[in-house]
Amino acid sequence: MTARWWIAFVAVCTAGGVAAQDVGQLSCGVASTYDLTVRPDALLFERPEVAPHSVRLHDGSLATDGRAVALRADEQDRVALFERDVRALVPKAKAIASDGVDVAARAVREEAGRASPGSLSSGELDRVLASRVADIKRRIAASQSTRDWQADAMRAYAQEIVSDITPVLSQDVGSEAMQLAMNGDLDGAAALRDRVADLSTGGQARVLARLEAALRPRVQALCPAVRQLLDLQSGWRDASGQPLMLIETGG
Repeated sequence: MTARWWIAFVAVCTAGGVAAQDVGQLSCGVASTYDLTVRPDALLFERPEVAPHSVRLHDGSLATDGRAVALRADEQDRVALFERDVRALVPKAKAIASDGVDVAARAVREEAGRASPGSLSSGELDRVLASRVADIKRRIAASQSTRDWQADAMRAYAQEIVSDITPVLSQDVGSEAMQLAMNGDLDGAAALRDRVADLSTGGQARVLARLEAALRPRVQALCPAVRQLLDLQSGWRDASGQPLMLIETGG
């Protein structure tokens, strides 16, 4: 399965709420079949399906599947620049992801408030949200692998936030709905339950759409640097002499 290029992880996590024709714009028009791990001593690109399965870059050197690639001096310079530029992009991309978690949490809180205004009064929902946000942001800050930043991971983070507040919301709504029913407002109780059910089914798509709108400009601001990587890898070959494309056009 083709993995999105790591710098586009924020855009990909919002793709569920974006038209297909917009995804290329969000992902800077590039993609990769590799997962990237940023190690202190090297960049490691890995994929299971097609050789080369691993590509290692460090200080102007290049190795594929454990075999060193002979490079000219100018190619060594471009490999070194590629590594330097990727390392410079990582903290910027992680900052976008971390801020995206805050955007998602605010959107979820607003969704909960619209569904059941009374659910915000106790402060429990805010406590649960703050705890989950802090946990996710710690994971993003500590991670050095795009496996933690790509579409599935980011969607899972959004779902974690929604799932965490569901028990709190359900408890508050149950009490509120029962009170409405006891006061004879059966329609009001039913409408309240419907709004909460809609948060579970349609709320995530709305949260992702908010993320897309908020983060699109910041993702696009990084696109020139991402596209520069395409130029730096031009002409690279693996240890078997086959063309090597760590990233490619078409995201």
